[in-house]
Amino acid sequence: MRDAGANRRSAVTSLGSEPAILDAHPRDRDQVLDHFNWVRGETERLAAPLSAEDQVVQSMPDASPTKWHRAHITWFFETMILRDFAPGYAPLDPHYLFLFNSYYDAVGARHPRPERGLLTRPTADQVKAYRAHVDDAMRSLIAGADEATWDKIAPLIALGLHHEQQHQELILMDILHAFSFNSVAPAYQAYRASPARKTPELRWFDHDGGLVEIGHEGSEFAFDNEGPRHSVHLAPFRLASRLVTNGEWKEFMADNGYGRPELWLSDGWAAVGAEGWDAPLYWQTVDDEWCAMSLSGLQQVNDQAPVCHVSLYEADAYARWAGKRLPREGEWEVFAREQPVAGNFVGSGLLRTAPATGETPDQPEQMFGDVWEWTQSPYVPYPGFKPVSGAVGEYNGKFMANQFVLRGGACVTPEGHTRATYRNFFYPAMRWVFAGVRLAADADDGVAT
Repeated sequence: MRDAGANRRSAVTSLGSEPAILDAHPRDRDQVLDHFNWVRGETERLAAPLSAEDQVVQSMPDASPTKWHRAHITWFFETMILRDFAPGYAPLDPHYLFLFNSYYDAVGARHPRPERGLLTRPTADQVKAYRAHVDDAMRSLIAGADEATWDKIAPLIALGLHHEQQHQELILMDILHAFSFNSVAPAYQAYRASPARKTPELRWFDHDGGLVEIGHEGSEFAFDNEGPRHSVHLAPFRLASRLVTNGEWKEFMADNGYGRPELWLSDGWAAVGAEGWDAPLYWQTVDDEWCAMSLSGLQQVNDQAPVCHVSLYEADAYARWAGKRLPREGEWEVFAREQPVAGNFVGSGLLRTAPATGETPDQPEQMFGDVWEWTQSPYVPYPGFKPVSGAVGEYNGKFMANQFVLRGGACVTPEGHTRATYRNFFYPAMRWVFAGVRLAADADDGVAT
């Protein structure tokens, strides 16, 4: 039996510092413990700038209060691991099983999602105590589980930690949306300057297409929806060298892009009319200048930075206006897998998009970080996909309808969380996501390379 206290080594680092990458079935318990401490600590550091009042707000049914996020990701470790594998574990409060279940029908009933903002109790301090209670039990389990138990829980811990990182991003997405309704435009953090540079000219990279393999393989962690690895046929195509900028989006707007039905999918045009879209989410004019609500409050729109907070419908309309299209997810992946997973993630401290550098002339840039990139690919299972058994099988599989795939990661995505095979997914009208646009084109469309 390992001593739990001896293994409580702090892995607390500065916000966004890159942790060790866990394998799908990690063996090194010290590595797992360090990673567990780091990820759990990052959540609390993300929540630290927020008051108790901030943490209870729910600005729309698709968003959740910060306090609820902190509790739910704790619920995951308690419900999926401790209740089954930690003999003698006593829940801090049996009501939490109901209050902080998200969508796991196999676990039982749950508090309605649109009403999470009504949960003034438990308080933020009580959620902090809940996290500490579960963390202590998890550390003891990691240290003391026998080998047979460890073989079962190690992949669940890896899943839980990546799940928590997803919610870290959601904390920032959701609090920005909540703050956007406040007329004083509160800032989550002070403004941080980014390097001033002009966006390089848009160029194109050719790919011959053919039969290629996409999807995850190997021993490193991936979500179940990233596999199995399989073959797809790609027609010859071209991929843009960088993301679409705010300045380019303004040209689309100036050309009445939001008022031309021929550019829009039918559902998208209906959304424009119903929602009154005429600019990306969070944009507003101040003294005849476009500004946007950000995690540093209301800021002037940087024409050189990638556009953010646009829906799939808007991305598709822009691509049509530009005479191009959105990439298919296989097209995006064959370029991304040749690159290191590096970019403007949460660790940069900006928490907003930054201009391209033009420093990689032989490959597309901004493939990772800045914004999640909409693809034209529907979120459906890969050939041979089978969800795992039990409640964790509900994690991804039951959402494989009516949504679209995004790739790459964003400026609010934790380091070490994304990869070339990562398949994010949202409904096409959603705009509070840190999502933007990269153009693609068929090889015969005549664009210059």
